Amino acid sequence: MTFYSFARSVVAGVIKPWYRIEVIGLENFPKDGGVLLCTNHIHNFDPLVVGITAPRPVHFMAKEEIFKVPVLGNVVRKCNAFPVKRGMGDREALRSGLKVLKDGYVFGLFPEGTRSRTGEIGKGLSGAGFFALRTDANVLPCAIIGPYKSFGKLKVVYGKPIAMDDMRSKKASVEEVTELIMSEIHKLLKEHR
Repeated sequence: MTFYSFARSVVAGVIKPWYRIEVIGLENFPKDGGVLLCTNHIHNFDPLVVGITAPRPVHFMAKEEIFKVPVLGNVVRKCNAFPVKRGMGDREALRSGLKVLKDGYVFGLFPEGTRSRTGEIGKGLSGAGFFALRTDANVLPCAIIGPYKSFGKLKVVYGKPIAMDDMRSKKASVEEVTELIMSEIHKLLKEHR
């Protein structure tokens, strides 16, 4: 058993019953190949919730500061996360994200870049469009529907992959692609609230 699998089962054992997580749309999750998994961001636990509900291991960017915390930094790294310097164009983080996708793995991304304080979806940053256009990965929208309340109900909805061929052929901008991704996440939120 890998460290990731072990950590996933421990976290699932605590979080799934605590938040009574319902998972919808797992049949939409591509079984192989690169997947850019784009999710709204409402809570610090979002990466954990996505990690335990996705059928494949997920790689995340995490703020650089986490990796400097003794023990925690090592655990986060062993759980497929890699550091990103926030507030600037971090080329190393962009290269790491592209490599994850080109190597056929799942890269989890919160296009808003930060948590929504209201639970409403915010504007997406251009990173989602960048990764979608620079690889042939499937782009999969996901909605986390809260609130995170003890023994309340939390939904994780995986939508259908977004067809990117038209966007690529018409040479859409990263901003246009990010808008499309955010609109698909928004549709999932409206449909399943």
